[in-house]
Amino acid sequence: MMKYVDLFSGCGGLSLGIERAGGDLLLAVEKSDMAARTLYHNFFEPIPELSDWHAYLERPLELQAKHGVAVSELGRILENDVIMDALAAENLDLVVGGPPCQGFSLAGRRNPDDVRNKLPWEYLAFVERTSPKAVVIENVVGMSHRFSTSEDSAFDQLQQALRETGQGYEVQGVAVNAVHYGAPQNRPRLMIIGLRSDIAEAKGVFSSGAVWRSSFTDEMTESSVPPLAPRPVVTREEAPTIADAIADLQSVLPEVHSARTEEFRNQVRTKETWGLPPAPPAQVGPGNQNPRRHAPRTQERFRLYQWMRDNSIPPRLLTDMARKMATDDAVLELMKNVRFPAVALDGTTIADDKHQIVNVMRRLATKKHSQKALNWNSQAPTVVTLPDDYVHPSVPRIFTVRELARFQGFPDDFEFQGKETTGSLRRRVEVPQYSQVGNAVSPFLAHAVGRMIAEVLDIGPAD
Repeated sequence: MMKYVDLFSGCGGLSLGIERAGGDLLLAVEKSDMAARTLYHNFFEPIPELSDWHAYLERPLELQAKHGVAVSELGRILENDVIMDALAAENLDLVVGGPPCQGFSLAGRRNPDDVRNKLPWEYLAFVERTSPKAVVIENVVGMSHRFSTSEDSAFDQLQQALRETGQGYEVQGVAVNAVHYGAPQNRPRLMIIGLRSDIAEAKGVFSSGAVWRSSFTDEMTESSVPPLAPRPVVTREEAPTIADAIADLQSVLPEVHSARTEEFRNQVRTKETWGLPPAPPAQVGPGNQNPRRHAPRTQERFRLYQWMRDNSIPPRLLTDMARKMATDDAVLELMKNVRFPAVALDGTTIADDKHQIVNVMRRLATKKHSQKALNWNSQAPTVVTLPDDYVHPSVPRIFTVRELARFQGFPDDFEFQGKETTGSLRRRVEVPQYSQVGNAVSPFLAHAVGRMIAEVLDIGPAD
């Protein structure tokens, strides 16, 4: 088994993939009690009542750590010598996690009050104290942007910092997309993968010296993958679509019965496939599948977006109309080859002719520039914590928590805990179900990373 710790773990997407690759989670550290509750409920033991979780939160930090999930900021863990000494004695194979790194700067070593640096430096301090054989740091693509003209990006600087941490690490930067690993979602992410220098030297494993970028297997060569990069697993044709992922969750077209569909749904059917304990017997069917309720006007706009998609009319047109940037004549020109009446997918008549549709568009125009109806035959865009911009392909609503979890690759009996969503001010401190899914690493990508680490460390065999 591959002994590992997950820092800034969220609900456990990264851990889920590592578990499937043969991982043994010793400790997850997560400050959000909602996200931590989801992880504990799925990885360790079910939480039948909220009062049981509140009792867990009252336990001393050392006792929480012994049970696998510490609901805490990482700084408190670093200050606890009992926990840190125990982890250092474990001879960890791997430390993973996604500390916020967009503002990271090596200059922060000289300025401990720089808030931008606190969390990644704490992550590196944990690595230095425990000296794991391998390290994975995950974050969003924005980490590659420079925040100062005089300094390299946070991504480049963090790689250099990891090279200099503890005994030193051989470091590979990668730009990966979950769609190349079997997820039905375009989700680009940056990762930093490190192998402890003594092990790298003994095994002859070295970095490519440049950021490696993933692709579909039929658009790359096996020899182009560095030893510290996760190998993609699907061709472009094999990449599952939105229909493959969620068409079975509602009584709408299309019905999909392809080999690609079956392959994907087999992988998300049960968390036992991913190395987790079986779900409680009372849990029947995919949970977290509560359709969102919208006001009649919002449903009208969503039907309109679906109709516009099917008639090749760009959704941005509603924004242009709201901002007085599109004349009626220009809109009518777009309608010259469109057949009327305009009927929504659920049978609702939107407009009888092109003049009426212009009036409907004027009434429903919005300054939200990124709303659109997704297409059954495409992959989903990046799942985010606020899913209001993505409209279901056939139903006038946004996606459910479960549907977005399918896009990420979570198994159906992986149950998300806590509130489903929360208000704007509480969003600063609460991590509800939608945010848990949007913040997670795709388990499909995490599985590929875990397999690669297990192979490099000769731990296995991985699944």
